[in-house]
Amino acid sequence: MVRKPAARVVAILATLDTKGEEALFLKRRLAIRRYDARLVDVGILGDPSVPLGPGDVRREWVSAGAGLGLDTVRTMRRDEAISTMGRGAGAVLKAWFRDGLLAGVLGIGGHQGTAIAGTALQALPLGLPKVLLSTVASGNIRPFIGSSDILVMSSVGDLLGGPNRVTRPVLARAVAVLVGMMEGRFDRHPGRDARPAVAISALGNTHGAVTRVMGQLQAAEYEVVPFHASGAGGTAMEELVEEGLFSAVVDLTTHELLGEVWGYDIYRPVRPGRLTAAGRLGIPQVVAPGGLDYFVFGPPETVPDRFRGRATHYHNPYNTNIRATAEELQRVGYTLGERLNEARGPRAFVYPLRGWSYIGAEGGPLWDPTANDALRSAVREVLHADVCYLEIDARINDPSFADEVVKVAKMFLARYRENRGPLELPG
Repeated sequence: MVRKPAARVVAILATLDTKGEEALFLKRRLAIRRYDARLVDVGILGDPSVPLGPGDVRREWVSAGAGLGLDTVRTMRRDEAISTMGRGAGAVLKAWFRDGLLAGVLGIGGHQGTAIAGTALQALPLGLPKVLLSTVASGNIRPFIGSSDILVMSSVGDLLGGPNRVTRPVLARAVAVLVGMMEGRFDRHPGRDARPAVAISALGNTHGAVTRVMGQLQAAEYEVVPFHASGAGGTAMEELVEEGLFSAVVDLTTHELLGEVWGYDIYRPVRPGRLTAAGRLGIPQVVAPGGLDYFVFGPPETVPDRFRGRATHYHNPYNTNIRATAEELQRVGYTLGERLNEARGPRAFVYPLRGWSYIGAEGGPLWDPTANDALRSAVREVLHADVCYLEIDARINDPSFADEVVKVAKMFLARYRENRGPLELPG
């Protein structure tokens, strides 16, 4: 049997009219490590400042990957042109990945180049090494990385005029990081992957519940994968559920739904659609209102005026928690209930009567039973009879609550596997 050769192509994404010398430096460093480094020119206007070799990708080919000619892209509004080149570059990279060629990707850029490279990198699957070296790495990078596993590095100096005493070592370290990722890639152990996997949503404010549920399911021979409900985590969980990676979802920490419904929360999902993937696939899901009792903002001075004067918890210098009102939670309750109604598989809503987080539980700084009851009443009003509804006289982090969640999850999993047979997980 002939062994398939390891992928050796490394894509370098850059606007070669402004970042040509830096991109060529990266290509040469990767060639020393015996990688087939290929420049992917995502520039739009100026001519490339360095020559392209036989394996490199011209900008015309990048725009064609998005189904448009470069001349058309040049007539578009700037933000639309940037998005188009990002999609085109993503199409090129996905083709190399499907052909078994792509070992990793290194994108570099200022704000525009980072936007293009970030769009392209998000199109690639989890696990493929991705590094983004950016001049704007200290700003809001959420749009550039989404829910993907992209490593972002700050270039410190501007990437302009070729490598210099400041940027040269940074560029070299970016190559070293990517090479380390490519040569240290982890192949999942088949014995561990043979266990059914369960996704669970988490935050520090639901830590007690999450860890107790995880421990009991792990003891029952399930692999439990937690996702931090801070926007990217919940979106990544939904995407991986959609890919068929999990046998069930224990969505204890649905905090992101508050931001999805109202739009203010910095932990709102990267993409809308929380509490939908498991329902579409028909796999079991057990849902709780963990963390729905408060909005998350940045430092205190960033809290919008409309939220000032409410009960507030200062979680850390960069994370301020503001109590959600009855009106806000009623709308969230209707959304939550309708999404459970639309699900095709077994599902349950388990409601802790004494609070949904450490800070929002009875006795905590954000405890507000009247506001909580608005969500509870809304859910009960719209929930269909085929959705299991349980109320537990406990705080969400009390052991008794977690134990009830585990009972329901195990019951659903047993029935689901009995009726549908064991789930085949991706290899």
